Amino acid sequence: MDALRRTPFYDLHLKLGAKMVGFASFDMPVQYPLGVMQEHMHTRTKAGLFDVSHMGQVILRGATYAAAASALERLIPMDVHGLQPGRQRYGLFTNPQGGIQDDLMFANRGDHIFMVVNAACADADVKYLREMLEPDIRIKHLQNRALLALQGPCAEAVLAEHHPAVCDMKFMDVETLPLAGAECWISRSGYTGEDGFEISVPTAAANDLAQALLAHEDVEFIGLGARDSLRLEAGLCLYGHDIDPNTSPVEAGLSWSIQRARRTGGDRAGGFPGAERILGELSEGAPKKRVGLRPQGRAPMREGVLIFADETSETPIGAVTSGGFGPTVQGPVAMGYVPTKVAKADTIVFGEVRGKRLPVEIVSLPFTAANFKR
Repeated sequence: MDALRRTPFYDLHLKLGAKMVGFASFDMPVQYPLGVMQEHMHTRTKAGLFDVSHMGQVILRGATYAAAASALERLIPMDVHGLQPGRQRYGLFTNPQGGIQDDLMFANRGDHIFMVVNAACADADVKYLREMLEPDIRIKHLQNRALLALQGPCAEAVLAEHHPAVCDMKFMDVETLPLAGAECWISRSGYTGEDGFEISVPTAAANDLAQALLAHEDVEFIGLGARDSLRLEAGLCLYGHDIDPNTSPVEAGLSWSIQRARRTGGDRAGGFPGAERILGELSEGAPKKRVGLRPQGRAPMREGVLIFADETSETPIGAVTSGGFGPTVQGPVAMGYVPTKVAKADTIVFGEVRGKRLPVEIVSLPFTAANFKR
């Protein structure tokens, strides 16, 4: 078995008492002495600092931004051309079957594209990009930068003490600003449903920046445990759980991420892997749909719990893909897939937990309203 990789913050995590676990081939903090529940609530009320350096950071560079955009549009169903300089967008690699190969963020940084991809998929994504786009587009997998996320209602005030220009940034803006003496690539985004920032920082300056942020009384380092409950309450998909190579963007409720230009009748419709299925489902609908689930009792329903239409039927109609306790909503929350004809808010279905059928209400997502600065 290969040794787990470490981020630049490994020693700092240990110093702060983190419990470390293997995650996507990295040794990562799952929680600190504060505990998952308090870390979750701290992020919702103040500011949580997350080490997300395990994510892949990739640069695509062509002769011009337009050249790189044209190339990337062959692989993702997003409007890359229409993304303005200094802006970021959510994206999806799709496969020829119309499933989701990975989800990602990509930014127009003037003369090139900066991309952040999932840790577990990073090596495969870079290999795929090189096979499909080189030699016209140069692909660089950055190994000399760390990634931090500062999330929560106090994030702006905390970061503004290091550079006031962050206050002018709106949701999905990207900027290059000096923080703690280092050139940082900052986006106003994150994956908790809270306002906040993701900060790409040179590895050599990463610990100085982290400790400068942690010196603020409103900031705590937050582990993977609370990161998962925060994104679940926000109704955000976790790759490999809520979305995978068999799930289409329409089934996953991610149709919003496919802009008009790439849809049927658009200026650059289709031309991406799986376009026939995805464009067809955009027009005709998909057979199943991702939904929010509120178990009626206190027992959480976790990934793999089968969903039935009633208490006696033998054949499941779906399954939970993410589930647990939501500290903000003070109750169990889950997401999963059910047939589209069943996927109406207020419908009661049943999850089977340890041999018992327990009632679950289908609800609209998210469980906790987003707090973005638009």
